[in-house]
Amino acid sequence: MNALVPLPVLLPLCVTGLKLVIGPRLHRFQRFISLAVLGAVLVLSVLLMVAADRHGPLSVHLGDFAPPVGITLVADRLSGLMLTVSSAVTLLVLVYSLGQGMADRDDQAPVGVFHPAYLILVAGVSCTFLAGDLVNLYVGFEIMLVASFVLLTIGGTATRIRAGSTYVIISLFSSVLFLVAIAMTYAVAGTVNFAQLAGRLQDVPIGVRTLLEAMLLTVFAIKAAVFPLAAWLPDSYPTAPAPVTAVFAGLLTKVGVYSMLRTQTLLFPGHRLGDLLMLAALASMAVGILGAVAQTDLKRVLSFTLISHIGYMVFGIGLAGRGSISGAIVYVAHHITVQTTLFLVAGLIERRDGTTELTRLGGLAKSAPLLAVLFFVPAMNLAGIPPLSGFIGKLGLMRAGVDAGGGWAWALVAGSAATSLLTLYVMAKVWNLAFWRDAPPGAEEEGLVLESAEDDEPGDDEDAEGAGAAGDAGDAGGGGESGSGKATGSGSGLPVPAGAVVSAGFLGQSITTTKRLPWPMLAATGVAVALGLSYTVLGGPLTTFTQAAATELLARTPYIEAVLGR
Repeated sequence: MNALVPLPVLLPLCVTGLKLVIGPRLHRFQRFISLAVLGAVLVLSVLLMVAADRHGPLSVHLGDFAPPVGITLVADRLSGLMLTVSSAVTLLVLVYSLGQGMADRDDQAPVGVFHPAYLILVAGVSCTFLAGDLVNLYVGFEIMLVASFVLLTIGGTATRIRAGSTYVIISLFSSVLFLVAIAMTYAVAGTVNFAQLAGRLQDVPIGVRTLLEAMLLTVFAIKAAVFPLAAWLPDSYPTAPAPVTAVFAGLLTKVGVYSMLRTQTLLFPGHRLGDLLMLAALASMAVGILGAVAQTDLKRVLSFTLISHIGYMVFGIGLAGRGSISGAIVYVAHHITVQTTLFLVAGLIERRDGTTELTRLGGLAKSAPLLAVLFFVPAMNLAGIPPLSGFIGKLGLMRAGVDAGGGWAWALVAGSAATSLLTLYVMAKVWNLAFWRDAPPGAEEEGLVLESAEDDEPGDDEDAEGAGAAGDAGDAGGGGESGSGKATGSGSGLPVPAGAVVSAGFLGQSITTTKRLPWPMLAATGVAVALGLSYTVLGGPLTTFTQAAATELLARTPYIEAVLGR
């Protein structure tokens, strides 16, 4: 079974090489192998999770080189669960993206650009979850980030390039800081292997150990979008195509949370920065949810709720008890699925009505009841309505806070309750504006051409040309005449306000709205909703599993023995 551990990393990388050799040809075959490899990764992830639960952590030393020389990959309960949830979500998002690519009549972008970058992203995420040392954790981050740079700026539109530039700068800064932290760790401990560091860091002077802990926490907090290191997220994620935004929001920030969980429990037990983590958790909850209350665009609302709910996970890590770690793991799995689902729904709304601006939406509960259900269920799940999985995770965290006692713990219990209520308010606001009320005058009509973001600067000399091209694309797509509504892009001659989300396809080309949503997009979103509900149905076994994972993390011995063989 140990031989299976590297496969979630190797399979996507090997298939990416094959796809690059094939090039933008054999579209159906390329779609098939993309789906097949992610399906295989999902099956492997389930097998590794079950094996780790039954037999303890699995480890493999690539090339049979022992630590600290060799590359060590480890699958325990935590990494197995994270691999399983992330594999399921990435598979669903790929199906969704296939529907979007077919709806846009765009074969070149998804097959030639999106698929290879997406598979590399999956390989990077898997490497991060399985990494048994700091260097390979860094490598996993970099594989993931290089692919994310491509996905975030795919199409090269001005809006995406601006957002991507911010993302690149922040990511490069965190990567440099991560390299410095790795170098310092090796200098003081003589190794970067997690199992060896678990013993050697205890002999390092407390001041140096605290500095290393603070540096690693800063790196992971940037990746996880923990306040005050989260300002980059609301302006970066919403500009990408809907499948990219969904997988970024649902998954990439949780890689940072996972890294915090792994290092805080294995390398820094009884950490001295627990109070700082709880302060950051409380600030993330408050600032994130207040930011969401102030937004009127659905994608930005969801981006701010993402920051807010990262605070719940950091709350559990900061308390560092068995109950709180278990609650944090439940909440990570829940949030990956639910947040991804909500962004997929936002993409469906944009595809149908031409905008995610709440002031221009309305009547969707009557005109699109299936879409209303697909939004309502994960929205209530995110708000933590009993008995959904969001409630299970929050209840576990709040109970752990009450049991721990102390000022910070009680402050976070109160903050968690307030944030949950405000999340319910925000979701109710979205429901009332977009679904429940009547459609406002001038709402977008079917067949509206959403202009390319290429020319989104006011006063661009090529606006007329952009409008003509958009009209041609709309006619070719069979979506009706370009004059059937007011375009949101610059091709209409209207200025695009700062921070506006400009709708476009994979390559930034204009797309045409339709009331008949592509079935792969609807099916993938429906399965994602069902996956979120399955955590409720399986709440008992899930909680039992995460409690065992938390016990294993805090004990540290099973992980160390699996890697070092003693």
